[in-house]
Amino acid sequence: MIEYSLHTLENGLRVVHHRDDSTSHIALNILYNVGARDESPRLTGMAHLFEHLMFGGSVNVPDYDYALEMAGGASNAWTSNDFTNFYDIVPAENIATAFWTESDRMLRLAFTPQSLQVQRNVVMEEFKQTCLNKPYGDIGHLLRGLIYTTHPYSYPTIGRELSHIERVTMDDVKRFFFSHYVPNNAVLAVAGRISAERTFKLADKWFGPIPRRDIAPRTYSAEPEQTAPRRLEVVRDVPQTRIIIAARMDAYSHPDYRVADLITDILASGHSARFNRELVMGTDLFTAADASVSGNEEEGFIMLSGSLRSNDEATVAAGEQALLAQMRRIATEPVSDHELNRTLNRFESNAVFARLSYVAKARELAKAVMNGEDINNIISAYRSITAADISRVAARLFSPQRLCTLIYRAK
Repeated sequence: MIEYSLHTLENGLRVVHHRDDSTSHIALNILYNVGARDESPRLTGMAHLFEHLMFGGSVNVPDYDYALEMAGGASNAWTSNDFTNFYDIVPAENIATAFWTESDRMLRLAFTPQSLQVQRNVVMEEFKQTCLNKPYGDIGHLLRGLIYTTHPYSYPTIGRELSHIERVTMDDVKRFFFSHYVPNNAVLAVAGRISAERTFKLADKWFGPIPRRDIAPRTYSAEPEQTAPRRLEVVRDVPQTRIIIAARMDAYSHPDYRVADLITDILASGHSARFNRELVMGTDLFTAADASVSGNEEEGFIMLSGSLRSNDEATVAAGEQALLAQMRRIATEPVSDHELNRTLNRFESNAVFARLSYVAKARELAKAVMNGEDINNIISAYRSITAADISRVAARLFSPQRLCTLIYRAK
């Protein structure tokens, strides 16, 4: 049970607080409802670029990291297709510094040509390192392009192509900032050695004067229903052939999202899961096998994958059939009570341990408030899933016409 309090400022900023006296520090986490899905298809990678630009200085804080480090603090950030998240960790006595620095960059970035050029170069180099020069680095682009035909989930957070970041202008940056990085599009979570009363007072003082602004509407269309299987085979200079079979799945807010998430746990969470026992240990086909969900706010995807021991044609064909057999089995054979309870116990254990730190609590509380859910009800929602739910959802998701198969062959 995580105790928390909520408060909404007049400008629309939602503030959530949790007191944790086991630490002498405080985590301040701000989650913006903006990600790669909010970009123009002709200028992708903007949200990820902004993750970097937000550290380039603001109107009253020219050096963000320096100001926070002088208070004994540290900061970091991440971006997804749906959200952009920033968090600061400071000693409790210096929490006002974190409120000052974080609110000032929400108010207005410095927008200097030097900062834009520096961060653009950083992001371009990251694109080259992770997507162009790293083994298996283009899988995200290939797979998303196979699963989605129109939706902005068709490209990863880092962007569709390098040229998009190269041509970002200062006008593009300002337009994107003022239409997304606003108080009425964010959740502020504070966890650590601080009272709710002081948290809300500091939020009112530092964030309250920031005006609310209009948020750019999302104008893209929903992804059309897939009516036939899709397949892509590529050859790359990698050591092992990898097989990936994916299918679109329900959005995070849909009750069946959690069922799909639990399906991947049954298949691949831990040494006792099916993939490890039956594919890796039980055959000579795979060196590794995994299953996961993309976890998106809109229709994301469920993905099953395996790395093969050999690259010959017979092994590739057998490996693909083995993954398909696992799909058919979980869709047609009810999961036993023992396996379901074991998987649920493991999920609950992982969830509880993942929230132990005050930093994780701030992050998870921000996400829960953004999604309009009670963080204390999430585990019980998973506990309510039945074997019949698993069979029903697996049969729907893994129907042949919904499958997208990527064969990533080694030379």
